[in-house]
Amino acid sequence: MATDPKRDFLRHSLATLAYRGGKALRNAPVEFADFRGAGRSPVQILAHVGDLLDWSLSMAQGEQKYVESQTLPWNEEVTRFFSALRRFDDYLASAKPVHAPMEKLFQGPIADALTHVGQIAMVRRVLGVWPPRGGGDSW
Repeated sequence: MATDPKRDFLRHSLATLAYRGGKALRNAPVEFADFRGAGRSPVQILAHVGDLLDWSLSMAQGEQKYVESQTLPWNEEVTRFFSALRRFDDYLASAKPVHAPMEKLFQGPIADALTHVGQIAMVRRVLGVWPPRGGGDSW
């Protein structure tokens, strides 16, 4: 089966999101989830990222459906994040057609998700809970 470089790039982007998200989410203290600075709390940001990933998958499937979900407890949002990444990657890894331009998927929801993972990492730094406990570099 021939590979599609754009599809491969999008999958690589999801792997990057999983890696950066994993670093930002790993071993976050309980009080971190509900920290209120300027704007949304980390758990609200993470819920939005889950919504973006679900939206990405719906666009790839030709449905174009965005749903703003209710925020779940932190650990459930973390699980949802990785589950949504897996579902989207599994779809891209399949032979099923992608009904949206790869560039649109990257420039819209995936780029937005990368930005929000960066926000979560910044809040951790501001609160002095970076680097994550249990390893990782100090970027």
